[in-house]
Amino acid sequence: MARSGIYKAEVLRARTKLLAQSIYPSIDIVRAELGNTGSKSTIHRYLKEIEEDEGKPVGSKVSISDALQDLVGSLAGRLHEEAESRITEASNTHRALLAQRDQQIAELGREAESFRIQLEQTQRSLAEEQAKQSTTETNLATETVFNAKLAQQVKDLQERLASEEAHRQSLEEKHQHAREALEHFRTSTKEQREQEQRGHEHQVQYLQGEPEHLTRRSRKNSASCYSVIRTTRAWPMNSRTRNPNSTKWTRNCVA
Repeated sequence: MARSGIYKAEVLRARTKLLAQSIYPSIDIVRAELGNTGSKSTIHRYLKEIEEDEGKPVGSKVSISDALQDLVGSLAGRLHEEAESRITEASNTHRALLAQRDQQIAELGREAESFRIQLEQTQRSLAEEQAKQSTTETNLATETVFNAKLAQQVKDLQERLASEEAHRQSLEEKHQHAREALEHFRTSTKEQREQEQRGHEHQVQYLQGEPEHLTRRSRKNSASCYSVIRTTRAWPMNSRTRNPNSTKWTRNCVA
């Protein structure tokens, strides 16, 4: 766990150690060397004080090597700061790019999720349409079979109707023949009855006239018989014997 505060001596030791390793003692590197302890403002203040302390002249003359070392250190510090600035800028740019990429990835993920939902909806709609199509095809097949049965029934009914019509026409023809036969029978019966009536009337007329005819005939025969009898009686006896027909005629008249 990092301490709450640091000392200038600790910053100096860390700086000296880094310089010995030819590493520029920047604020972040010194802080990392200190175990990420202390604030950056405190480390920056201690480093500035140490540089100021090291920059104070000790004698009237300064060696060239020390001057070169200070120049090299100063250049190295500037280069390091510039590098850190560029690294920081690049890091910021990289983080921005990463953030942008993450945003794009998130947007792509949302789009992919939207596409996935749309795909699922499309698949469900397709499955529903396929189910509807299958149901429609089944219903169509059922209707086709039903229509075929209806067509066959209609055909059978038409054939039956034609047969019934033919039977009806046959019955009408038979009925017409029967009416004609009945009419002929009635006409024949009427004619026969009329003929019988006329014959009966003739017979009645004949029978009504027959007694008078018989009476006249009887009277005529009676008169003939009386005449024969008188004639016969007037004949002599021998003439009657010789003429047997006259005797027979006389018996018939008497009878």
